Amino acid sequence: MDLLSFIIIVVCLCLLIFLIYYFIKGAKGDISLARPVESRVDEYLDRRFQNMVEEWQLVSHPKLQQFKEQHYKEIENDEARLAELKKYEAGMQTTLTSLEARLDTVEKELAQKGTSKK
Repeated sequence: MDLLSFIIIVVCLCLLIFLIYYFIKGAKGDISLARPVESRVDEYLDRRFQNMVEEWQLVSHPKLQQFKEQHYKEIENDEARLAELKKYEAGMQTTLTSLEARLDTVEKELAQKGTSKK
């Protein structure tokens, strides 16, 4: 066995050991060998979802109700402002579309005048 074949065998063994370690390391759930990457991603997403559920339960219902009662007026004002902004946005969208249509008409007229003069 020459040096090159020995190095190739060692690299392959290291790669194989790494893959086995990667797929088994920290596996709490069921890792499918047919779909190793997808099962790892699913396991990660399940853990993140569980953490998110635990984080959302940090505020109790009485504290949430107390917060709503204290800041109800501010929340209503913010919602009213948001509704006004959405109405303004819709008006601006219609204005912009009409301006674009007018601009297209002017550009077409200018293009026609430019070609008729030549």
